[in-house]
Amino acid sequence: MHHISIRTANIHQAIAFYEKLGFTIEERFTTGYTLACWMIGLDGRIELIQIPEPSPPPDAFNDYVGYYHISFELTGKIENLTQWLEELKLKLQDLIPLKVLLEPTQQMIGDRIYEVVFIADQDQLPLEFLNRLK
Repeated sequence: MHHISIRTANIHQAIAFYEKLGFTIEERFTTGYTLACWMIGLDGRIELIQIPEPSPPPDAFNDYVGYYHISFELTGKIENLTQWLEELKLKLQDLIPLKVLLEPTQQMIGDRIYEVVFIADQDQLPLEFLNRLK
């Protein structure tokens, strides 16, 4: 996969948010009439595109057709998901209050056990973070 594209109401706030998650700007550019950039981090690339007059995103916990969330693997990068989340809250305190959609919990996915947490980004889009335990 080359990248995941994320539309944002404010690209500067989005860049600041994703930098706190460990992403760095790879390339800034314009896409027709608006600002955009590629950011790399967490073993992937995202594209942020500023939308001048955005509609609100769909409620991630209601039924709709389309993308549900972006998931990032933290296994090998962190020891404990709860501690990572607390550290992220501190990093973001001057930017936005972190909205936790699902507190850290363990989930069995196939034959593996993961710690899982869902948060919302600055545009209220859901992001999942996984830490494999077994």
